[in-house]
Amino acid sequence: MNAVFARPTCHEALERLKDKHLLRSLAYVGGRWIANGANRTIEVRDPASAAPLAWVSALDADETTTAIGAAASAFPKWRALLPQDRAKILRRWYELMLAAKDDLALIMTLEQGKPLTESEGEIDYAASFVEWYAEEGKRLNAESVTSHLAGAEMIVRREALGVVGIVTPWNFPCAMITRKAAAALAAGCTVVVHPSSETPLSALALAELGERAGIPAGVFNVATGDAATIVGRMSSDARVRAMSFTGSTEIGKLIAGQCAPTLKRLVMELGGHAPLIVFADADVDKAVDIAVNAKFATSGQDCLAANRIYVERPALSAFNAAFKTRIEALKVGTGLEAGIEIGPLMHERAIAKVEEQVSDALARGATLLTGGARHKAGPLFYTPTLLADVPADALIMHEETFGPVAAVTAFDSEAEVIARANDTEYGLVAYVVTENGARQMRLGRALEYGMVAINRVKITGGPIPFGGWKQSGIGREGSRHGLEAFTELKYLCIDTAA
Repeated sequence: MNAVFARPTCHEALERLKDKHLLRSLAYVGGRWIANGANRTIEVRDPASAAPLAWVSALDADETTTAIGAAASAFPKWRALLPQDRAKILRRWYELMLAAKDDLALIMTLEQGKPLTESEGEIDYAASFVEWYAEEGKRLNAESVTSHLAGAEMIVRREALGVVGIVTPWNFPCAMITRKAAAALAAGCTVVVHPSSETPLSALALAELGERAGIPAGVFNVATGDAATIVGRMSSDARVRAMSFTGSTEIGKLIAGQCAPTLKRLVMELGGHAPLIVFADADVDKAVDIAVNAKFATSGQDCLAANRIYVERPALSAFNAAFKTRIEALKVGTGLEAGIEIGPLMHERAIAKVEEQVSDALARGATLLTGGARHKAGPLFYTPTLLADVPADALIMHEETFGPVAAVTAFDSEAEVIARANDTEYGLVAYVVTENGARQMRLGRALEYGMVAINRVKITGGPIPFGGWKQSGIGREGSRHGLEAFTELKYLCIDTAA
């Protein structure tokens, strides 16, 4: 089955692919490209134009079981490989991803909508996890324990958990896969990936490159189709020993409930509602740079996006004026256009949510400084928006926005803003802008978040433990902790008495 294209502009863009074999429309199971037995498909659309890009196989529950079986059958041999042999394969996968960066980025922009430069950055980011875990997997060493028993030696080992189910969202369709899959594969696990039905083409391109890199059949599987069908079957199958999910807290709770009967290991990166706190001692231009980058990357469709911006009152007027100027300069358009910074939102539901939050904030007394309406670029584009004096009871101060809307409000004291920032069920990331070193340390300790960025935005990568507190997640991804998440501890007690 080949991808089908409906609009000349989409077809023309895809003609730019150097390697046409990266555009796949079949699921990848047990080293084979398979269609649904009843020829059921899901439609993938370009969010910038609403034009169909492709029709991708929609596996049913039985075909998902086949994918799980393929992963279970491949597990013993993959686990038995020396870590350095697994590393060679992962390293080759990394190299192929970088070599295909232009094509992978083009596919991503067409199915997800983000500007091409952001897609290129994501491919680098996604590949970095494969490189990191190719090396880190070699260091999953045994641990010696000082014996408390006479005539006994004790060893604690980490061993591969088994089959891992991976469920990823549409906003980062490559990086969310590699951050999970590279760790699991390096640990000796096999995986079944279910990508978002809105962005499956990136996942299938990764599978194509993985096959070329020498990942054995059954080790890396991609099950495309309806989430409820596929994730429900993965959650209920006892052979799947862990579920790794990135998405909303609501869906995370549902998956956790489905996994409870089989007591699966859970690794979950869930919702975020990040505060950005700007103190009066901060340089205004630097603070605005941080705010623009923390709020408007991926058109605001990022769990790390700064949703609530608190500015100390003496700096508020200057900050809002400079922030408004920068927001109005953001270039909106389709992701393939040069210089574009804001692309479309993913679907009509996202636009409706943004509109609801803006309307609610204004009704409660917020001031609209710029934006506040859909953009002329198309039905899924929203004009970058700045709301000032947003009251604490507005929806936007309590819910993730996932769109290009910045909400600013004033604060008067450090204790006040800490309490307001922590007054949420979420705890993924917080941003602080201040030149006061002691305050940096105080805020770093006081904020109830898994990650705190001080005077910068970019903080993630292979070496760091990515994850949140409270209802923003369970476990960590990245770093050695992300590798250990896919292992079990085994204790050996060996009698050495003569």
